[in-house]
Order: sequence, then structure tokens, then C-alpha cells
Amino acid sequence: MKVAIATDHNGVEQKIELIYFLNDLGYEVLDLSKDNNPTDDYPDFAVRVANAINEKSADLGVLMCGTGIGMSIAANKIKGIRCAKVSSEEEAFLARQHNNANIIALSYKESIENLKIMISKFLSTEFSNEERHVRRVEKIGMLER
Repeated sequence: MKVAIATDHNGVEQKIELIYFLNDLGYEVLDLSKDNNPTDDYPDFAVRVANAINEKSADLGVLMCGTGIGMSIAANKIKGIRCAKVSSEEEAFLARQHNNANIIALSYKESIENLKIMISKFLSTEFSNEERHVRRVEKIGMLER
């Protein structure tokens, strides 16, 4: 599985550690924020990861910024993206299982261990394909313009 990852100027050190972690787990990682600088803007990186998902150069995505909220809002503006801002392992699990989220957005302020746990859970969880969840995800898709 190929995972696209990006952060704004917040979280660069965590991103680097997470790339090593994901590589050790056997994931191929596409780093889409190698050009961070102190005045960069999170929407620029959110669109890179969203486009990688839509272009099928990555299967799933990971975004980080100060809170994860801005990245999530920006990514969800892109057609076909279901980005979940999560703060716990359970939310990471449910984002994939119930909502078929294809990107996770996180706060770089979480401990590196919590980031690893949430990302691992997100990447290892499959969409349930239960009728009620399929129906709801389809309804979300119909909201896109």
C-alpha cells in the first residue's frame, strides 16, 4: 500500500519519524511536503495529498498541521476526498470502517506514539461495506459539486 503524507511547517520532525515508522511497517510512503518553510500554508499540502489519492498515486493519505482541522477542511474541498480529523485510535478506526475515509488529519502536537497508533489503526482498517455505511458514503458523494 502506498501512503501520501504531508505537513505544513508544523510537524516536519514528526513527519520524518512517521515516514521511517511506516516504511518499517512495509508501507511505501510518498512525502508531499519536502519543501516546508516557516511561511507555508496548509491548504497547499492538503491539495497535494488529495490529488495523489484521486490520481491513484497513493491509496491513503496522512495530513498534519497545528490542529489537523485546517488540513481536514482544505482536503474535504476536493471532490472524492473523505478526510477525517481524528484525535484517538477509535476515531481513526471508525473513520475507515464506517466512513471509508481516504485521508486522516492529525495534530502534530499529539505524542509521536499516539500519532503512530492512530495512523496504524487507520491504515490497517478496512471499510465495512455494510449496506448502511455504503449508503451513507454514497450520500456524502452526492453532496459534492
